[in-house]
Amino acid sequence: MHTRSPLRLHRFVRSALSLALLASAAAAFSALPVADAQAKTITAVMHSPIRILDPIITTAHIVRNHGYMIYDTLLSMDSKYQPTPQMAEYKISDDGLTYTFTLRDGLKWHDGAAVTSEDCIASLKRWGSRDAGGQMLMDRTASLTAVDARTFELKLKAPFSDTLDMIAKPSAVPAFMMPARVAATSSSEAIKENIGSGPFKFVQKEYVPGVKTVYEKFTDYVPRKEPADFLAGGKVVKVDRVEWVTMPDAQTAVSALNSNEIDYIESPPLDLLPILQNNDDLQITVFNELGSQTMGRMNFLYPPFDNLKIRQAALLALDQESILQAYIGNKDYYTPCASMYGCGVPFETAAGAPPSLTKGAEPEKARALLKEAGYDGKPIVIMHPTDVSTVSSQPVIAAQLLRKAGFTVDLQPMDWQTLVSRRASTNAPANGGWNMFFTNWVIPEVWTPMVNPMVNGRGKEGWFGWPTDPKLEELRTAFTTAKTPEDRKAAAAAVHQQAMEQVIYIPLGSYKAPAAMSKKLTGLVKAPVPLFWNMSKAD
Repeated sequence: MHTRSPLRLHRFVRSALSLALLASAAAAFSALPVADAQAKTITAVMHSPIRILDPIITTAHIVRNHGYMIYDTLLSMDSKYQPTPQMAEYKISDDGLTYTFTLRDGLKWHDGAAVTSEDCIASLKRWGSRDAGGQMLMDRTASLTAVDARTFELKLKAPFSDTLDMIAKPSAVPAFMMPARVAATSSSEAIKENIGSGPFKFVQKEYVPGVKTVYEKFTDYVPRKEPADFLAGGKVVKVDRVEWVTMPDAQTAVSALNSNEIDYIESPPLDLLPILQNNDDLQITVFNELGSQTMGRMNFLYPPFDNLKIRQAALLALDQESILQAYIGNKDYYTPCASMYGCGVPFETAAGAPPSLTKGAEPEKARALLKEAGYDGKPIVIMHPTDVSTVSSQPVIAAQLLRKAGFTVDLQPMDWQTLVSRRASTNAPANGGWNMFFTNWVIPEVWTPMVNPMVNGRGKEGWFGWPTDPKLEELRTAFTTAKTPEDRKAAAAAVHQQAMEQVIYIPLGSYKAPAAMSKKLTGLVKAPVPLFWNMSKAD
């Protein structure tokens, strides 16, 4: 009797689920308003459907990408990783305590109202209550006050050299500006209006959650005059519409791109790239040249991962090569890397990382730790998204490795958007919670102790998983107050050492993910976020 391997079975289940989703998507599309046939439209298949629209309450990349379509930021990061003016110019007082921001002319919300200082103050406060780096900035903020309708001041209690970097950083939660009435929403609740001041407007009437998201050019948007550079410079929109459509089956999306039915696939599976590379009308491009990191996160609130020895056993049970080989396969696109900050970046370090991470799992050592910790064999709930190729194989391989080391695993299939919602639950695993899930970050989201949202010991104020680690927070603070580059590097290594020893999360290697698109698309901007401004589409 023929049996499928776990990975093949996973693909079979995903394909079956995809057929069901495609059927529901077709029904939804038939009910949508018909767009203007003369409008120049880019049709894109993104890495995930989108059901959550608030880019402050979640770190899901698809929601962040949506945020960059309709919102703008006070500052942006350029290709030299320097904060530069975007919505506002800034001045810093001689004592380093007062930052004065002045909004540039012509900024409007999508409902026609002018952007004001009060809007930006409310937005910074909401962002700062949620984002890991923003929380540290707000801890050090004495006041945020409006000087006039276009000028406001951020006053610090003590100098904080990372202030501009935090406001300009591209992820995990960018400091998107919203109208004050929207930003007044608690950061624990989703916003009800999707109104920004960015280069595109969200088309509410054409939105079908999980199926289709539509954006129109905001004709009143006034771009900066500088050329587009990474996330900085002029955001010049050169098309009328951008449509994100869901095609859960990767083969279907590849066929649609090959036949010119769509224009862009954000993250095609690498095993299907040869099909696309044989089409002279298509281009394959890596936009995020620093790459990404994949990792596993455990829930610190409940057994068994509230026990350090059991977390350490999981760390010894997993190895990067096994995960990366199943996920990426092509060694041209992945690199084992023991650093939580990523490799090839200034703060790269392997401090505290066990050799097993990059040299091969050590299941026997893991078994010994489980026995020492008194693990009772209760199944660990691992959430397994089946509809997004970038996060679907990691749970399957991790489950195999953990079982080999003595863990009992309950691998629970679901779609990615269900996982994104469920990971926010602090309920016990038996009551709709979870023990472990896997995700990815682009390297600029994790490359310092300040921006990395997972290197955070604030408990329930922190990122999903909620470790409480006062020492980790002290070490992060020491990083922010270090005076010299050498001192900052040493402080970053100390943070890394503590995070690894406590198994705050398990870094599972670095990779680069190419996008595929029609050669009709030109002017694409390379950045760690898929950008649709500056992009032209030939007839």
